[in-house]
Amino acid sequence: MKITVVSRSGREIIKGGIELDASATVSDLQLAIHSRIKKLYPARQRLTLPLQTGEHKKPVALNSAKGLSDYFDGNAKSVTVVFKDLGPQVSYRTLFFCEYLGPLVIYPIFYFFPVYKYFGYEEKRVIHPVQTYAMYYWCFHYFKRIMETFFIHRFSHATSPLSNVFRNCAYYWTFGTYIAYYVNHPLYTPVSELQWKIGFGFGLLCQFSNLYCHIILKNLRSSDGNGGYQIPRGFLFNIVTCANYTTEIYQWVGFNVATQTVAGYLFLLAATIIMSNWAIAKHRRLKKLFDGKEGKAKYPRRWVILPPFF
Repeated sequence: MKITVVSRSGREIIKGGIELDASATVSDLQLAIHSRIKKLYPARQRLTLPLQTGEHKKPVALNSAKGLSDYFDGNAKSVTVVFKDLGPQVSYRTLFFCEYLGPLVIYPIFYFFPVYKYFGYEEKRVIHPVQTYAMYYWCFHYFKRIMETFFIHRFSHATSPLSNVFRNCAYYWTFGTYIAYYVNHPLYTPVSELQWKIGFGFGLLCQFSNLYCHIILKNLRSSDGNGGYQIPRGFLFNIVTCANYTTEIYQWVGFNVATQTVAGYLFLLAATIIMSNWAIAKHRRLKKLFDGKEGKAKYPRRWVILPPFF
């Protein structure tokens, strides 16, 4: 079988095409492309079926785990696939590690070291108990995230564009610096002891609930990450579609109740908007997949992300 590889504009990517057996897999095709153009390693490739003239639907992406015969007639002598270069890729574990490592390292610098003298504050800094507990709370959160990245999370996609590393790190590292600066500031005024104890107590409860939610989600996926969509059940998932996002948001509510800074609330607002958009998309997808038709399960009525509000 001769496979012609073209760009979306119709330009031939591999001159002369690629010859493969009809029994070859999509992965074999990706490796063959890589052997011809070294920089185009498989994770960087997206292969789709060509659209017919006048079609405007989304093209069918070729799954690397499937055979070419799943997409083409095995007796065909020549077929065409459309190639897109996804650009340099990194693993999702690398992406998450980089974005979480920044806040984990940056925050203690503002707590332990005399950085404020460089901002014009020469007096000896008095550290309030709430600032100490905030530092422990913050570091525990990002250490937990890193451990979940390596030992709990299973990813539906193996890689992410390299550009996302810079974007995500800019988001987390900037907010980490912004919050650390104000929570550890020499002029910081703490809330009452009762308030910060309630805030951190509620936040820790949400952190451990978040961990349990991630374990539930892990068990929905096979070890190769290709388990397909399932209805999450158990614990908070019985009442909310994205319980992992719910607990993530509410644990930052606890942190801000305890620390009370504008920087912290701006981070909470940004995180809530981002995760709410993700949750809406996931909720709609699950309702569409599990519509109760043709023997499918009916997706139960649930909050989307923020019970009892949304």
